[in-house]
Amino acid sequence: MDLVPFILGLYLIYVSCRMPGRLVVFIERFDVEKLYEQRLKRYVTAMRNEKPDMVPIRPFVAEFTAKYAGYTCQQVSHDYNMAFEAALKCAADFDWDAIVPNMVYVWTGLTQAIGLKYYGVPGIDVPVDTGFQYREPPEGDAFMKEDEYDQLAANPTEFLFNVWLPRASKYVSAQGEATSLRNNLSFLKGGMAMLSYFNAFGPQIERMKNESGTVSAISGIFKAPFDILADKLRGYIGLTMDLHERPKKVLKACEALMPHLLHTALSGADPDKNVPIGFWMHRGCTPFINKEQFHNLQWPTLKPIIEEIWRNGHQTLFYAEGRWMDHLDSFLELPAGSIVFHVDQDDVFEVHKKIGHKFCISGGIPNYLLAYETPDNVRKFCKKVIDEVAADGGYIMDASAIMQNEASIENVKAMTEFTRDYGVY
Repeated sequence: MDLVPFILGLYLIYVSCRMPGRLVVFIERFDVEKLYEQRLKRYVTAMRNEKPDMVPIRPFVAEFTAKYAGYTCQQVSHDYNMAFEAALKCAADFDWDAIVPNMVYVWTGLTQAIGLKYYGVPGIDVPVDTGFQYREPPEGDAFMKEDEYDQLAANPTEFLFNVWLPRASKYVSAQGEATSLRNNLSFLKGGMAMLSYFNAFGPQIERMKNESGTVSAISGIFKAPFDILADKLRGYIGLTMDLHERPKKVLKACEALMPHLLHTALSGADPDKNVPIGFWMHRGCTPFINKEQFHNLQWPTLKPIIEEIWRNGHQTLFYAEGRWMDHLDSFLELPAGSIVFHVDQDDVFEVHKKIGHKFCISGGIPNYLLAYETPDNVRKFCKKVIDEVAADGGYIMDASAIMQNEASIENVKAMTEFTRDYGVY
């Protein structure tokens, strides 16, 4: 006879007689813990490209959470506690297996304290109900100049601190300039803001786990060296010229950034090695660069990092923004199971045929469908994806791109409910 259920039953009888209110709390707590374990197992099983009990649902919901909770984009950008509450409300109300604790990742309390120039802030630079924007620097005002590659490659940390930051911030004084109160406060307030924001994620993840049994979808962050150059240093136009005029210097700079980005990725990784490191893929897709540039510059400085992350026991979520079909053969060089490939603008059915035997696929539900089509059309497309992509497991339900406030609540519910009802193995 198994004594555990028997002893547990006696305890429940005792508690129900002595403290009936505590019994309800105990049962609810037990149910949430069990739900969390089921969802975690489901999510991890699919990411390992295996077949769980049902198709997991892991939507990357950003400003959609604000819309659902009754907040504006400005509110969830300016007050991360509102953003956290909006995410918690969605986690409690929708039957989702995993979400990001806060996908509205830019907290303007931090960016404004530092004075960063490259974010368009809701209610300040863009309308109140528009999500924050990235503002590409003009070609002549790039945060790194074309003749500074050697300086970056020699010491990336020194370059970013002494050269890049004064250009990217409207408060930080450049070397040789007189300091100011604004300069000094930007470091003080920026450090305080960063500690406040980043330290709030641990309790948020615990609340998701304990209040609704929801898994934190990713842990840690990674960007390719090539994307760092294109996004935050040279800008896309500047890097496009550099690819033709100084490709060797571009490669040298990417190589210098590699160990720093690997360290960043691993330092925030899940210690239990369950959920993946998030990798937001930007400028390597078609048509930003051609195949030759990808193979000569981006892939040689990306592949070794992904392999090292995998050697440390962690998967990487390839959040493939844009079109990446031209590079799928390269991704097949990676160890089986080392990545989860998220489909944005590529055909999810073709991606599955190409790499689905080796890696888990997620996403592929068009954002325009969730924003502007009918719930019936959402269900039809989800059925096709479940039938053709998720038939043998290794698929996670999600929209193609991060869901902002144009997504229809009714359509997101249709995607969720249909997947839960139909996506059972």
